[in-house]
Amino acid sequence: MSISELTLGPVYYLWDGPKWRDFYFQIADEAPVERVILGETVCSKRQHFIEPHLAEVVERLEKAGKTVAFSSLALVTLERESRIVKDLIETSDHAIEVNDLSAINLIKGQRHLVGPLVNVYNGPTARLMAQRGAERICLPPELPFQSIARIAAEASGVAFEVMVFGRMPLAISARCAHARSKGRIKDNCQFVCGEEPDGLPIRTLDRQSFLVLNGVQTMSHTCQLLLNELKDLQEAGVNAFRLSPQDCDMVRIASIFQETLSGRMETDEAAARIGHCYPGATFSNGFYHAREGAAWVSRAKSVAQSQ
Repeated sequence: MSISELTLGPVYYLWDGPKWRDFYFQIADEAPVERVILGETVCSKRQHFIEPHLAEVVERLEKAGKTVAFSSLALVTLERESRIVKDLIETSDHAIEVNDLSAINLIKGQRHLVGPLVNVYNGPTARLMAQRGAERICLPPELPFQSIARIAAEASGVAFEVMVFGRMPLAISARCAHARSKGRIKDNCQFVCGEEPDGLPIRTLDRQSFLVLNGVQTMSHTCQLLLNELKDLQEAGVNAFRLSPQDCDMVRIASIFQETLSGRMETDEAAARIGHCYPGATFSNGFYHAREGAAWVSRAKSVAQSQ
């Protein structure tokens, strides 16, 4: 497996069907990613937006040579949602990326992927997942490098992936704070989360940027960006890097990461170009450096801390 393999994670936000379809058509035709994770992860009510376009998206991606996998729901609270996950596991002819422990139980030892919403925080957990059929684990974005390296060393028989770009998923709830913020309830939300295709920013009482709401999901306000850290991750045994879609030019983002991984672009230049692709975003790498998640640790500080 190439150490420069890129994965495009599922779209966490609610995009209307045509926008979602066209996004993946462009990814198929132009983005240098090897694996694409499709499907609704956050809220089962959103599925009908993408279902009419799913077959043609899969066909377009696979014709372009991409490996396609399907994501399971991150939180199952209804019998209907339980059936959705069960049907996905039983009927899909593609790999499944599981995002909660109930799906791992349902998959019953079949080969599968483990998504970043499952709390794999140590080597023994990773080994147990591998014994139960996990062939790849995308580690949670809140892990510091020391933990990532230790897990990779203690579970060498499984492929590991780390999220290197995108707003970090922090929590998920049975209630919808996004709907409540607009005077609605979850059962009659009228899909107001679609009004913010990149999430709804939340500020503290003194107007400081804090978090982002995405339906029932809470995300970081900052966008994780790991560029200077790629080499250390590779040396630690991480062989795939995940880009989480944001409402920006993800094809260019993927190209910049590919050029950085191949050594054709310096990390400072890459960071500047990504900033132009995603204007207005605040970038962070604090979790990786065992700091608060919203922090940004420069390359000079990172080197000094490692010495």
